[in-house]
Amino acid sequence: MNGHAQVRGATLAYEQAGTGLDVIWGHGLSQTRRDENVLALIDWSRVPARVTRYDARGHAGYHWDALARDQLALADHLGIDTYVAAGASMGCGTALHAAVQAPRRVAALVLVIPPTAWETRATQAEMWAQSAATIEHDGVEPMIEARAAMPLPDPLASRPDQRERQAEATRRWDPTRLAHVMRGAAGADLPSRDAVAAIVTPTLILAWTGDPVHPLTTADELASLIPHADTHVASTAEDLAGWTDLMAAFVAEHHTA
Repeated sequence: MNGHAQVRGATLAYEQAGTGLDVIWGHGLSQTRRDENVLALIDWSRVPARVTRYDARGHAGYHWDALARDQLALADHLGIDTYVAAGASMGCGTALHAAVQAPRRVAALVLVIPPTAWETRATQAEMWAQSAATIEHDGVEPMIEARAAMPLPDPLASRPDQRERQAEATRRWDPTRLAHVMRGAAGADLPSRDAVAAIVTPTLILAWTGDPVHPLTTADELASLIPHADTHVASTAEDLAGWTDLMAAFVAEHHTA
């Protein structure tokens, strides 16, 4: 099922597929559902759940606590009471904020490639702000060139077309909108450590190596703060291919718990 929801002054396009326990998935920064369909981290057809995926709002409201309020409002629109909050990178931040804002409603968490946070966030925030300024002045090509000079995360290193897919996805964006997204990310962060430590829901953390934007230090600290967290780290393409089975097993276990 595809549709559009009026949520807190924005129109969110969404799709639902599958049956069973509700999972709401948030995508990463500068991505859309279309981008994720090209390079999906999870094969949703193998996850025993009703999965809702949506395109997050695309302006300076990209602070993750605001995106969490969007997600909860989307759940209201769809008549979803409790659900598994899941997401990658920015979507991971959205899920954590949703769990802090509405602990009764978020029954479990799946945190995929947690991004820089807390003390490590400042350097990354400066990079996003610089990217926004570059896009506004020179368009997206300099950012694409800069990204091409950075190593790929270890599990993606064997994908020769990964760079071009990233570039194509970036070129599809309206530059003004993308710059707003980058500026929003520059002001975003995970919830405070104290707030994260208060999360008691079952949590699956899926991290990878070789990516300073999504460092293992964040995943490790989340695992130490959340009492019921289980972490898996991918360093190869084979490890990454196993994430769908981990996700499916986690959802199935939670559904029968």
